[in-house]
Order: sequence, then C-alpha cells, then structure tokens
Amino acid sequence: MIQVGTSGFSYKDWVGPFYPPGTADRTMLEYYATRYDLLELDYTYYTMPAQRTMISMCTRTPEGFTFCIKAHKSMTHEVSDDSAEVKATFARFMDAVAPMIDAGKLGCILVQFPWSFRPSAQNATYVAGLRELLPNVPVTVEFRNTEWVQERTFSLLRRSQLGFCCVDEPRLRGLFPPLTVATSDMAYVRFHGRNAAKWWKHEQPWERYDYLYRREELMEWIPRIRALAEQAERTLVLFNNCHAGQAATNADMLKQMLLG
Repeated sequence: MIQVGTSGFSYKDWVGPFYPPGTADRTMLEYYATRYDLLELDYTYYTMPAQRTMISMCTRTPEGFTFCIKAHKSMTHEVSDDSAEVKATFARFMDAVAPMIDAGKLGCILVQFPWSFRPSAQNATYVAGLRELLPNVPVTVEFRNTEWVQERTFSLLRRSQLGFCCVDEPRLRGLFPPLTVATSDMAYVRFHGRNAAKWWKHEQPWERYDYLYRREELMEWIPRIRALAEQAERTLVLFNNCHAGQAATNADMLKQMLLG
C-alpha cells in the first residue's frame, strides 16, 4: 500500500493555492482530510505534543487516516546528557501520542537527526536504543549526514526494527543521495525539494524548502517508490516543500503518476 501526503497542513500561504479562499485555520485539517489520507506532523518537533491535541486531530479525521509524528527536538537535536532525563522525555512524548495509537491512526514516529549527528559508537547506541525508548510503535529514522550511507547503518536499523527514511534533497556534498532502502515493514520517503542555493544559506527556514518539483523529477521516483512497495507492507511518501502550497501540488502530481 502506498500513501501520499504532506509535511504539515496549517499554513496561511496555502489558502488559495490549496485551501479555498476564506478557509479558517480551524477547518484546515478537515479539508485536508478530504484530499489526502496521510499527514506528517512537524510542529511536534518544536512543541512537545499534548494529548488533547492528538485527540482532537483523531476526531476530526475519518477512519483510515494516518498521522506520522516527528520526534521533538529534545529527542534528536538537543538531547540531554542525563539518561534519566532522556527516558523521561521519551515517556512524555509517548504519553502524548497515545490517543493516536489507541485510535489506530499512528503511522510512525519520525526521528530526524541533524547533519551534525555523525556515525560513532555512541550515536549508533543511541539509534539502537530508540526501539526501547519508543516501544510498540513503528519508528522511522532520517539521517542528514551522508557519512551514514553504509551497510552498517542499514544492518543496525534492521536489527533494531527501525525504518529508514529515503530522501530527495539537493545534490550537495555531505547530503544524502536518493537511496531506495527499506529496513522495516514500513518504507518512508520525504521530498525536501532541490533548492541548492538556499539549503545552507537562507534568512528564513522556509527558504530551504521553497521548491516545486517538475514532472520529470518526480518521474525518477516512480520506479523507486514501486520497488519500496514491493519490499514493505506500507510505503509512506511525504512532501516537505511546503512553501506556498507546493507540497500539495507535487503530492497531487505524484498520486496521478502512480496511477499511470
């Protein structure tokens, strides 16, 4: 099964390009769910999620809708040196997303590490420990530093029953190439755009992801996505090029291309 969606949905600059004119923030999720059955929540990286929000999102979306939830920055980018504090943070996160699990709407937890997170014995141990820290839920790991491109990494993920996040991003030195690898029952692909000029040098974070894929660029991924679908039970494809509704435009394009 292949599902396609976007990374986030509550954007004012989507009103017009995606949402009908006059759409209020409070009704965006309901409208989104009429167009897609998959959504990645990125706000949870910046703000620790709360149960009440998860419950609200579950009740406002139909049966069969899937949420993928990005791990909070204290779990990936600002990790405490105190192991007890780390366990408490993960426990708090798991408690918050429990309503999603109970509703059967949790696709996976996306754990995205920064570019500065390089391969080492300590970091490999931390990655392997994600299975214990996030028990009984699918977990997908996204690496940013290309030094993780080695069979040892994929073996580590398979042993730990963790998924690997395939990415499309600028072809810059140090960034991940467009690999097609599945290390668990769930395959995952994130399209970040190919704005090489703004990837490292930008004034606002959204500039990095300001990119609209051309049809021929997406076509490169059609055989890759189908190959992933043959390896995994579920294949989730998310567009993170969210500026001005470009993610939704490309998600629609890809959905149509996969039908062809």
